[in-house]
Amino acid sequence: MEPPSNIDGLRAELLGILRKKSVFHGDFTLSSGAKSKYYVDCRLTTLDARGAWLIGQLMHGLVRREERNRKLRIDAVGGLTMGADPIGLATGMISSWAKEAEALRIFCVRKTPKGHGQTKLIEGNFKKGDTVVVVDDVVTSGNSTITAINAVLQEGGKVAFAAVLVDRQEGGREKIEAMGYPLLSLFQRDELLI
Repeated sequence: MEPPSNIDGLRAELLGILRKKSVFHGDFTLSSGAKSKYYVDCRLTTLDARGAWLIGQLMHGLVRREERNRKLRIDAVGGLTMGADPIGLATGMISSWAKEAEALRIFCVRKTPKGHGQTKLIEGNFKKGDTVVVVDDVVTSGNSTITAINAVLQEGGKVAFAAVLVDRQEGGREKIEAMGYPLLSLFQRDELLI
């Protein structure tokens, strides 16, 4: 992994990719129904090879730093499909690549439980009792992140905190934190729109 002292360089490079690939200006309707003069399509960055590599390193660093600071043991990372999927996977892959004794496990929360087989709401490497970080690409209203938090709780997990790539600074953070879960972001709207 690139040295932690280069965290500012990794962050600057990722910000450049986000600005170039993922920020669009115009008239948009968001999933919440709200109107916006800009749209952040993080999938164009999270599903880009270099973008995923940078996100994995930065999100992994954030998760492990907060784990130490909060004196926790984080078992897994994941969130609501599909915005969270590449972020969870990239974070877990860096955990394995760093040869950690116990790499972070990865899970995905379905929007509705699977209708056949094991009828799971959470797919992947999650089990009851796990302490997890719920990740997402963008938080606006907070509804996707809250859906994932509620699914983890319903399935017997514990949520340490939530971590997102971009906070649009439109009330989602406050809603999530009002539930008792800190929300951390790698970037905020203002950094992307400069």
